[in-house]
Amino acid sequence: MAKAHIFTFDSIPPVDRGEGVTAKPLVSKAVGSTKLTNGITTFPPGGALRPHSHNCDESVTLIVGEGVVEIDGQQTTVKPFDTTFVPAGVVHRFLNKSTQPMSILWNYTSVDVTRTFTDTGETVRQLSPTDKGGTRA
Repeated sequence: MAKAHIFTFDSIPPVDRGEGVTAKPLVSKAVGSTKLTNGITTFPPGGALRPHSHNCDESVTLIVGEGVVEIDGQQTTVKPFDTTFVPAGVVHRFLNKSTQPMSILWNYTSVDVTRTFTDTGETVRQLSPTDKGGTRA
C-alpha cells in the first residue's frame, strides 16, 4: 500500500523543459502512486510548449496568470481556475502570450505518461531528459 505524502513545493527542484519553461513533479510512481501523475509547469512571458499528445487522459487547471490553450489547432484564452480535459491522443499545448509568468496544474490518468511531439513524431517519457518541449509562443 502507498504511503501518504505532503509535498513542500519550494523544496522540489524544477525540471528544465527548455526556453525557460520549468516543471515541478508532485504525485507520481516515484512516491507510490499507481494511477495518478500530477505537477505544476511554469511558463515565462512568451513561453509555450510544442504541440504534443499523450498516451493517457490529461486535465489541466490554469492557476497563475493568463494563457492560451490550443487543442486540435484551435486556440482559447484561459484564466485562473479554467480547466481543460484532453483525451489521450489529442494534440494540444499551452502558451503564455502575456507579460507575466503563467502556471498550470496538470493531472494525468497514468503513472507511465508519454508525450509525442507533433512536429517530429518523437515519443518521450514525460519529464525525462529528452522531454524538451519548451518553445516561444
